[in-house]
Amino acid sequence: MKTIAISGSPRENVGKRDAKELRYEGKVPAVLYGGKEQVHFAVEASDLKALIYSGDVSFVEINVDGVKTKAILQDAQFHPMTEKIIHVDFYQLQEDKYLSMQIPVKLTGTSPGVKTGGKLVQKLRKLRVKALPKDMPQYVEVSIETLDVGKSVRVRDLAFKNFTVTNTPEDTIVSVTTSRALRQAELDAKGK
Repeated sequence: MKTIAISGSPRENVGKRDAKELRYEGKVPAVLYGGKEQVHFAVEASDLKALIYSGDVSFVEINVDGVKTKAILQDAQFHPMTEKIIHVDFYQLQEDKYLSMQIPVKLTGTSPGVKTGGKLVQKLRKLRVKALPKDMPQYVEVSIETLDVGKSVRVRDLAFKNFTVTNTPEDTIVSVTTSRALRQAELDAKGK
């Protein structure tokens, strides 16, 4: 999994007034959980854009006063009117502890059902994955090579060696449905 580096400065005062001042300066208050103690720090709002607004999932290497910590983005809060980031929570990674993350789905191959006029419908764009940090994938590959019209790929159909998908086994990830044009062609063929 790719890693994004972010540097922050420690916060002396933790409170509403201090947070408001930081936001006025273009910084975002942040907290790092999961270690021996919580670390309160501030980070430039522009440094968070690559992490929050991209469709990719990434680990974060946080550097606060020379102390580097590997973490994941746990939560981001936005202002209701301006949509600016107003607070960020990070969770420190432990190499020997499993973690769960929402990982994007990447469809691979070409469906024979789509070639014959079917419509590809992707119902899940992200899956909950549980793995050790070293085994966490950048994306979950789902092959659609065998999908004919009326067929689907469900969570139970997936099997991976280093991680598990924790969604409900019956959840449909992707399916090929009959398109209007294909239905009309079938009706025309029956009518002749």
